[in-house]
Amino acid sequence: MSVDAKTAVITGAAGGIGLAIAQRYARDGMKVVLTDLPGDKGEAEAEAIRQAGGWARFEGLDTTDEAAVEALFDRVEAEVGPVGVVVCSAGISTGGMPFHEMALEMFARVINVNLFGPFIVGKAAANRMIASGTRGSIIHISSVGSVLGVETSPAYCTSKGGLGMLTKVMALAMAKHDIRVNAIGPGPTWSPMTQASLNQPAVDMMLSRTPMGRFGEADEIAGVAAFLAGPDSSYITGQTIYADGGRLALNYVVPPRQAS
Repeated sequence: MSVDAKTAVITGAAGGIGLAIAQRYARDGMKVVLTDLPGDKGEAEAEAIRQAGGWARFEGLDTTDEAAVEALFDRVEAEVGPVGVVVCSAGISTGGMPFHEMALEMFARVINVNLFGPFIVGKAAANRMIASGTRGSIIHISSVGSVLGVETSPAYCTSKGGLGMLTKVMALAMAKHDIRVNAIGPGPTWSPMTQASLNQPAVDMMLSRTPMGRFGEADEIAGVAAFLAGPDSSYITGQTIYADGGRLALNYVVPPRQAS
């Protein structure tokens, strides 16, 4: 970890990729503050990290509530210490229909969580890192959907496309403060959200565009997040690292793999 990366705040950390990142950071010796919508699961996961020997606490948080986000960072700084790493992993998806069939309210809800949320969290984190002189790292969880369109996911893909540009402009503004801003763009990755939304035909279709022939695991994305939090990525900012099993490099499709 980098010199100033002692405390991390991770949104959307009650499950999936966010939880895997919190667990990895705790194993690496960081104090981790898991945030998610209020509920028992987040506290249970924080307790599991503590039982495993790590330092963790859970805070219920709606990342679209700017006042609540500001209060959270004030509380963490006062009670834990300056935040060196922030991971914006909270996100939602409402696939299943093309744009002309989607209600404006549904489209706006996804944009609010997936794009406004990282803006609000990133702004709160950046201002405090600047004030404390912390050499921080802000990491967004994006998607290959930021550059690959999906007909039935107009809101999700649009939100992730916007997140890619938000990452760049944040990085440019923060460079003079030694605060790095990057994103991770997972390809198909097993998480509660994907498991709940995909049937076997959808899985087969996604694997037909994935040269490595499998879904990623949340722990593999957490490894990229550990890299972006640490000194080995000290000259990387404004980038999206795509952990996608080769998906973006592929022009056509791959043949089905025979069961061994």
